[in-house]
Amino acid sequence: MSTSTKAAPMTAEERKVIFASSLGTVFEWYDFYLYGSLAAVIAKQFFSGLDAGSAFIFALLAFAAGFIVRPFGALVFGRLGDLIGRKYTFLVTILLMGGSTFIVGILPNYATIGVAAPVILIALRMLQGLALGGEYGGAATYVAEHAPHGRRGAYTAWIQTTATLGLFLSLLVILFTREFTGPDFDVWGWRVPFIVSIALLAVSVWIRLSMNESPAFKKMKEEGKLSKAPLTESFGQWKNLKIVILALFGLVAGQAVVWYTGQFYALFYLTQVLKVDPKTANLLIAASLVVGTPFFVVFGSLSDKIGRKVIIMGGLLLAVITYIPNTPVSVFNALTHFANPALEKAMAASPATITADVNECTFQFNPTGTAKFTSSCDIAKQVMAANSASYSTIPAAPGSVAVVKIGDTEITGYSPKGMDPAEAKAKDAEFKKQIRDALTAAGYPTKADPSQINYFAVFLLLLYLVLLVTMVYGPIAAMLVEMFPTRIRYTSMSLPYHIGNGWFGGLLPTISFALVAQNGNIYYGLWYPIIIAAMTLVIGTLFVRETKDVDIYAKD
Repeated sequence: MSTSTKAAPMTAEERKVIFASSLGTVFEWYDFYLYGSLAAVIAKQFFSGLDAGSAFIFALLAFAAGFIVRPFGALVFGRLGDLIGRKYTFLVTILLMGGSTFIVGILPNYATIGVAAPVILIALRMLQGLALGGEYGGAATYVAEHAPHGRRGAYTAWIQTTATLGLFLSLLVILFTREFTGPDFDVWGWRVPFIVSIALLAVSVWIRLSMNESPAFKKMKEEGKLSKAPLTESFGQWKNLKIVILALFGLVAGQAVVWYTGQFYALFYLTQVLKVDPKTANLLIAASLVVGTPFFVVFGSLSDKIGRKVIIMGGLLLAVITYIPNTPVSVFNALTHFANPALEKAMAASPATITADVNECTFQFNPTGTAKFTSSCDIAKQVMAANSASYSTIPAAPGSVAVVKIGDTEITGYSPKGMDPAEAKAKDAEFKKQIRDALTAAGYPTKADPSQINYFAVFLLLLYLVLLVTMVYGPIAAMLVEMFPTRIRYTSMSLPYHIGNGWFGGLLPTISFALVAQNGNIYYGLWYPIIIAAMTLVIGTLFVRETKDVDIYAKD
């Protein structure tokens, strides 16, 4: 393709097609994020046979299941996209995504069909993940191959807004449904956002049918240069495989943990740890998204001028510095201060400890819900974690019964071993009441007091987290497209993107909350995104090359 052709501005028809691609992707992300936004409600509906803590972790794992299979979707649909074209692959992914989401809305819960409910739910989540695995690479490739040279960052940045807009749309629908259904939301109202997605599916299919094929793909097809084995070329040849590896560890892994920390973990942190009312938390997140989302395009456009790498690495550096707990610039310490000052004050004035035989303390992670914690240490940790109370663990003599100390109050733990079920149940209720009474006496709140929340400060902190997301995510689609040859671009860029976002990012809430439960400190889960972002910052800075001036048509 000649330079003049590449530099020419896009026609109105091309802009319409790119808009259609972006809008369809918004709908697809809306479907996917409904589950994440409603994880707490879904935990009660589909995992009600478990205790509350295990149910929530299990629900997060079901959410993560969709992310785990995304790389496999990238392989399947990436290959199709490079073999038969971007447009027709889009149609398959949207049908899979929309159909799975609608079925979740009508799926009977645990109380109705028992264990079949969570099994079917997880299967549907995996179908959604497969579909999304084929969506992003196609959308980013499709838009970039339409964009004029020198404007790829600006145009692909619109695709980058779709994930946040999809999340925002899901939050809006949930908020309106909560208002409409009131107390029935947790009973049946939660199904409405899933069911109405069938309308979004119809619109998306219509949009996808009106799209034209990518000009770069058509050009390669006409010239007979299409890859006959995209998977083999992408991952069986070292010259391409090493770029895939660099893209994963030097770009996407860090971008992913910043993305999910800034949007999902922040929401979970507000509602599960700081006990902010879900409606309030969703409104604050939604407000930060409204203000922050245009910066995807700002940073995407800026990357056309100063480069993609400097912006992405700058965002990672800021994230690493400001995620670190208990520093003057710690953003999550500040969230605690402004969203639940009573909790912050109580933790400082009446620190909690658990003195126990450390050999009896196991990792507080029960994804299947089948493990029964019977040691006094495990039971004490479970109860403290359920109350969002930070604590430190003090080793005790072997065989000692755990002792919880909250301020000056000490509560001796227990083990249900040898007790009959009725006695164990009564002892459990008594122990939980003693812990809660001691926490209340020490000033630990059961929920965030709305009158004490500094809403504007919380909004600004959430906006800052979103701006970090826009820095690392805005330019990355263009950079990934520019790293790979046209003939295997869909396949090659999709896999590192979805391993990074599906595994490093999608598992973040589950890993972080398990780390908190294990360590006892409410900030301990932040070390997971800090370490991954720091790794990517080092590898990306040293080994990833700038790509903004690459001629993507010359790499076929």
